[in-house]
Amino acid sequence: MKTKISFILIALSTIFLFEACKVGPGFKTQRTEIDSTAVYRYDSIQLAMTDSVLNISWWELFDDPVLADLIAIGLKENKDVLIASSRIEQAMAQLGFTKADMWPKIGYNLSAQRGNVIAGAPSPDFSAQNIFTGFGTLSWELDFWGKFRRANEAARAELLASEYGQRTVQIGLIASIAGTYYQLLDFKWREYISRQTLELRQKSLNIIQARYDEGIVPEIDLNQAQIQRAIAASAVPLFQRSVAQTENALGILLGRSPGPITTGTELEEQQLPPDIPVGLPSMLMERRPDILRAEALLHGQNARIGVAVAQRFPSISLTGLLGVASGDISTITSNPAAWAISGSLLGPLFEFGKNKRRVEIERKITEQILYEYQRTIIIAFQEVEDALVEISTLKEERQARKDHVAAANNAQYLSGERYDKGVTSFLELIESQRQAFEAQLSLSETTQELFNAYVKLYKALGGGWLSEEELNTTINAASQE
Repeated sequence: MKTKISFILIALSTIFLFEACKVGPGFKTQRTEIDSTAVYRYDSIQLAMTDSVLNISWWELFDDPVLADLIAIGLKENKDVLIASSRIEQAMAQLGFTKADMWPKIGYNLSAQRGNVIAGAPSPDFSAQNIFTGFGTLSWELDFWGKFRRANEAARAELLASEYGQRTVQIGLIASIAGTYYQLLDFKWREYISRQTLELRQKSLNIIQARYDEGIVPEIDLNQAQIQRAIAASAVPLFQRSVAQTENALGILLGRSPGPITTGTELEEQQLPPDIPVGLPSMLMERRPDILRAEALLHGQNARIGVAVAQRFPSISLTGLLGVASGDISTITSNPAAWAISGSLLGPLFEFGKNKRRVEIERKITEQILYEYQRTIIIAFQEVEDALVEISTLKEERQARKDHVAAANNAQYLSGERYDKGVTSFLELIESQRQAFEAQLSLSETTQELFNAYVKLYKALGGGWLSEEELNTTINAASQE
């Protein structure tokens, strides 16, 4: 009995000693290796980002309830979001699967045999015999080198990456819905402008036609009026087609079949969101889920180096049996307990560099993921800078477009008056009409681009979206302060 206890104590002491060892490189963040500017070049608000900006659904800053409803539908029903959610569940299952390798495997073995050769040995007189056995089994590969712990570390990092991946998909979806929504408003407004222009040019054509019939104006004026009317008429179906196709694209983003989409405030009446402080470039790496996902993947791959290193060393296993055995099933429970315990050492000896190459492969994969991680950060900086310069320049451009529209509309009015009084030719009038029409279309397009520049900025900053759990946590924390 003392021998058994001593053996168990030695085994447990050995286990604790083994658990202290873990091969492979440790992980540390690579963010400090990224050279970034101190401030954004086009950021006019050099302040740290406030909690009020971080802890809101950023699309609410656009103050369009219809857009907010569309985004809520998309987050719930979009198939890419559902796929990302499923991947989180898959990663959680993978973590549990990997973690199970760290613990003993417990099973059972029941058997019944009859013959004159039992366990490879003949019976004394070669007569047939029965043997019934029932054992509980235990096998445990000790994680001496940290192979299972490194695999578990990798699985945890990949679970975290899948969660950040879901956040990345959600932010991308929100930006796509918002961007497509403003594109739809743009096409609808341009269709409206085209219809209004067509109506005006039809009236103008009717007047010119009457004057031509009376012999007041030459045929060239009639032809020019017909041309201008046809140009406006061709623009209407063009933008009708764009509206329908954009509605179909938005329906897919919502996870629904293509079809008409109800919109809210017209583009011309939409209010620009307030400017927000974008924070410092260093904050971007803490907020962007794609950066955090890339970092988690790097962490997981770094841990796989440790798994590969551990495979170069021998594995140490303990196995045990405890049960009963009898030649007669009626007496199987009355016989003394049968038991056995053993240990094994199994490892590679010479495999022509295969195990060494396995480590090199994992190191090179880690190196590639590191470069991808660094590229993700650099691209994130670029996206913020691009969005900031777009907002800055598009504001100026939009104001210039407004001035252009005002001047073009007034010129169109004056040209009409001059033509009616016979002061100028019809060519001046149609040129003024053309410029006014194009100026209005350009203003609509520039306005849409400006709204989408804000959408790009919020996306580039990592958004302000919070999950329901995070939102509740934030609310509870605020209430306890």
